[in-house]
Amino acid sequence: MKIKTLLSHKELFPYLLKGRYGIEREAQRVRLDGTFAGTDHPKTLGNRRFHPYIQTDFSENQLELITPVADSVDELFRFLGAIHDVAYRSMSAEEMLWPLSMPPALPEKEEDIVIAKLDQFEDVLYRRYLAKTYGRRKQMVSGIHFNFEFAEDFLQQLYALSETKESFQTFKTALYLKVTRNYLHYRWFLTYFFGATPASEANYFTTENGPQEPVRSIRNSRYGYTNHEDVKVSYASLETYLADIAKLVETGKLSEEKEFYAPVRLRGGKRVADLASAGIRYIELRNIDIDPFARYGISKEQVAFLHFFLLFLSTKEEGSDADAWIEEGNQKNDQVALEHPLAPLTYQQEAQALITEMMDFAQALELPHPPFLDQLSEMLAEPERTFAGRLFSASQATSQAQTATVLGQKYHQAAWEKPYQLAGFRAMELSTQILLFDAIQKGIEVSVLDETDQFLKLAVKDHIEYVKNANMTSKDQYIVPLIMANKTVTKKILAENGFHVPSGAEFASAEEAIAFYPQIAHSGFVVKPKTTNYGIGISIFKEGASLADYQAAVAIAFAEDDSILVETFLSGTEYRFFVIDGRVDAILLRIPANVVGDGKRTITELVAEKNLDPLRGTHHRTPLELIQLGELEQLMLKEQGYQVDSVPEEGQIVYLRENSNISTGGDSIDVTDDFNDDYKQVAVDAVATLQASISGIDLIIPDKTKPANEPGAYGIIEANFNPAMHMHVYPYSGKGRRLTMSVLRLLFPEVFES
Repeated sequence: MKIKTLLSHKELFPYLLKGRYGIEREAQRVRLDGTFAGTDHPKTLGNRRFHPYIQTDFSENQLELITPVADSVDELFRFLGAIHDVAYRSMSAEEMLWPLSMPPALPEKEEDIVIAKLDQFEDVLYRRYLAKTYGRRKQMVSGIHFNFEFAEDFLQQLYALSETKESFQTFKTALYLKVTRNYLHYRWFLTYFFGATPASEANYFTTENGPQEPVRSIRNSRYGYTNHEDVKVSYASLETYLADIAKLVETGKLSEEKEFYAPVRLRGGKRVADLASAGIRYIELRNIDIDPFARYGISKEQVAFLHFFLLFLSTKEEGSDADAWIEEGNQKNDQVALEHPLAPLTYQQEAQALITEMMDFAQALELPHPPFLDQLSEMLAEPERTFAGRLFSASQATSQAQTATVLGQKYHQAAWEKPYQLAGFRAMELSTQILLFDAIQKGIEVSVLDETDQFLKLAVKDHIEYVKNANMTSKDQYIVPLIMANKTVTKKILAENGFHVPSGAEFASAEEAIAFYPQIAHSGFVVKPKTTNYGIGISIFKEGASLADYQAAVAIAFAEDDSILVETFLSGTEYRFFVIDGRVDAILLRIPANVVGDGKRTITELVAEKNLDPLRGTHHRTPLELIQLGELEQLMLKEQGYQVDSVPEEGQIVYLRENSNISTGGDSIDVTDDFNDDYKQVAVDAVATLQASISGIDLIIPDKTKPANEPGAYGIIEANFNPAMHMHVYPYSGKGRRLTMSVLRLLFPEVFES
């Protein structure tokens, strides 16, 4: 198969670096001081029986983080970052992931390494077998498994250009076999650059002698996790590969197919036997050490290089004897793996020739030099720049364990720095990020259908739900948000059903609204757009307003909508009741945007200081919003006798907004437990009247200690069809309410029942 010639065709160039990727990252859980955690798998992480993202490997202490298949490296790392965030924040805050492939110091007693406590007893039995056959300590080594598939378009184009008479499946299988054989022959090359297991910690080598440490990669040497010496499998063809594994199982040298452990696994389905009918669909590289200097154990640059390297290997000529070709690679790899991390590579000339050949290959195919390729010659000349060299050198001042602990603490801190955000999805609205976090945590499969529109697909087995803006779901009929978006319709429906709402009028032109002014000039009123959300365009005048201020408020409201409402101002405190599935899960008191004077600084300076709070940001990506000093805020200041350059007295509270929306800079205070059930029932009944499953309904309550059935006890001023949830999850003050989990419980009750 002359792949090198075929790749030179220009029509293939756009597809050369296209692929499909997946990563499985194993990691031990340790305490923040770097000692073995030994605790149970976090209970917050859903059920391991079906969890697609976070599993346990051999032991209860060892996490396995699994990305979905991605069509780009960027998409791969979005999910890898998100899953890491979920894993970190689902463990005890006093635990972190160990950033090395070699485990931390292990318990002295082997039985204290607890086998994963799985639901399926056969899975437990298999792990017991591994423990008896290979020892529990060997199972504690962690690594990166990189799943790689050439893009379908690339393979189809390549197949067409080959003009072969064999089937596409046969062609594809032959290509992957060639890449696999060459990978096994040349893997010593990767072990030199990317090997990162120079030393073991206490209680790892207890029943056998280890290598003369330090080395480049214990894990990739004969001292790593390998099958027994009498387990041999040929990669000469798919038929020999399958026949050899079947014979090993039949003769009892392997308990089952999956016990066969090799640096590359051929994948065609869930079982090895599926390869016979499906052919090779992709390959799984299993020999990659965790990069201790990469937050997620592997970097984008390394993944991009691996793709390039595999493409390059597809063009390399092989030895005539496939088994001898691979065995030569095994011998070289073991030698390189056991070299001192700072020693020159034994095969330096061959490595430099490969680097030169790869550079020529990239140039001939007009490929950008992949990351790492330009650094390889320097790393070859200076072994201290390799992964093992860097780790060994960094550990000389203290120890490898201490270096790993410091790195682990760094990654732990990064995961917890902004716990309300989700790595990989930070451009999305905050409520959506939190919902994604919770879905991943509980093992619900997530897909982003439209990032700009905050549109998600969630799935558990065959149960699929679509969610927009974190809480717009199939549980509400299409008419429901239309009712709540139209404030006139909302008021009419509620009033007809006996709920107290403010009186007022609707206007389609500024002239009509201005003509209405004499009727409300000397009483409190509110001017707001008819159909907007998030408090946009609302002006509140508690004591009435001048004609000029009223005209300004009308103009602001009309800037947001074609029709506006002018309503009676209801005196009292405004509370947001979050209603879901017939119950109130949260109540929030929102304090309008404000600053407190210190007698020294201007309002502009006070606002700037308050906006430094890391909880404040924009576009609903932080729990609190930045306070603005726009037209509405300056109008509010004017009513209080201030301007932006005024210096308020010490302790004086100055309000920048009349409305208390968090989206306009307000402060959020959870008061759920302060309310009796009667007001909660009012909110539930009102939302039911609007036929909604989820709503944020705003009540004005003068005195919450009085019964809700007293005249004037409350007034409903608004119902929101897409209420923000992040302000309840991360309030400015009070207990956080995980409303995103309530949404998931509504959509997927089976997940929580299990």
